[in-house]
Amino acid sequence: MTSPEPTSLESLQSLPVAVIGAGPVGLAAAAHLLERGLEPLVLEAGPTVGAAIRQWGHVRVFSTWKYNLDAASVRLLERSGWEAPRPTALPYGAQIVSEYLEPLAATPELKDRIRTGARVVAVSRQGMDKGRSQGRDTAPFLLRIEHDGGKVTQVLARAVVDTSGTWSTPAPLGSSGLPAPGEAEARAAGLVTGPLPDVSAGGFAGRRTLVIGSGHSAANMVLDLARLARANPGTEVLWAIRAATPARAYGGGDADQLPARGQLGARLRTAVDTGAVQLLTDFHTASIGVHDGAVTVHSTDGRAVEVDRVIPTTGFRPDLAMLSELRLDLDPAVEAPKALGPLIDPDFHSCGTVPAHGARILAQPEKDFYLAGMKSYGRAPTFLMATGYEQVRSIAAALAGDKDAADAVELELPETGVCSTSIPSDSDDAGDSVGGSCCAAPVPVSIGFATGLQHGRSSGTISG
Repeated sequence: MTSPEPTSLESLQSLPVAVIGAGPVGLAAAAHLLERGLEPLVLEAGPTVGAAIRQWGHVRVFSTWKYNLDAASVRLLERSGWEAPRPTALPYGAQIVSEYLEPLAATPELKDRIRTGARVVAVSRQGMDKGRSQGRDTAPFLLRIEHDGGKVTQVLARAVVDTSGTWSTPAPLGSSGLPAPGEAEARAAGLVTGPLPDVSAGGFAGRRTLVIGSGHSAANMVLDLARLARANPGTEVLWAIRAATPARAYGGGDADQLPARGQLGARLRTAVDTGAVQLLTDFHTASIGVHDGAVTVHSTDGRAVEVDRVIPTTGFRPDLAMLSELRLDLDPAVEAPKALGPLIDPDFHSCGTVPAHGARILAQPEKDFYLAGMKSYGRAPTFLMATGYEQVRSIAAALAGDKDAADAVELELPETGVCSTSIPSDSDDAGDSVGGSCCAAPVPVSIGFATGLQHGRSSGTISG
């Protein structure tokens, strides 16, 4: 591994802005940086752009194309003759990649500024650790990168925008925030799946499956399995939540400004009321046992549920390990930028559309370092892709020195029609649910997932 040469103050501004992650928000950041005359370098851990989305390509989102396209990215695409999808259509994850991210990454402006198979494992300042202050703000960032094949390199950057998301760090099943005893063994055996499996192709037919979680991902997994059960006798569906009632998961119905999302709760309620789904409330996972190709999930109150598969939909967490040498100021509860945390904490903010925010709210003590996209929301659930686009537009303006444009943040999000006025319930899906009391909540996570029956599939929520 070689280290970059020391950088003079004069050459600092000639360095690129490193963007970690080539998902929708990461590529949008690159597009906005280019419009500001700044040089982006996009570093993607996966083999292709949109690598995380590809893992849930079978999922149809419940936010329309209108909310999934970034303005600067569209301007780049249109120069190459790209035609936008119908704005009212609900895309699948695979379509977001093939019809939007891949053409965007292939534009002349971006194609040579994206490195795939490049996992950022550490970010620091050149020549200094976290404890050194003198000259810190003028020292370039140093990013250590592991490439496919095992090679390790380092690059320098004038600024860093971390849009790496949270998909790679799902929350554990244990009710105390820790993996439940036996959880690792069950995951290794394939009895606890990934967060959004394709149940139509995953060997779930004729088996007994438990979905754990109370958010939109959970709801859609439950409905997918219920649909599978109708066509495959012997298929059983169980749904466990920590709350005493599923009312929050049922959502706002006709009052939801995204119809597909509003329909989700109504269909979920019907599935429970008709007995197609067995609901387990007040269920706090204590331990998991594996035996004879099956799994037993024990609750803290002594209940035990034996099933063939467990689908965990308990949310996601940010990977902060690679940022350990940076000076960050994060909300202690949700691990989002401190000024943003109170606006999105699901224990206190369930139904108020998060105010538009940008560089000023996202700024860290580490000058010119920003968390953006789903990672900026830490453990909180209420992220919409359009929110990330406005974040990186503002960040690009700030890095270019245009404070007025950076502060002029505007964003209108569709409301859910849900407003809880009771004490927040114990949420068991920190990456995908709403809770607390206020006004009307934005679309959960990076995008919302539809209840649509096209191709017989639907699914839950993801990070981005």
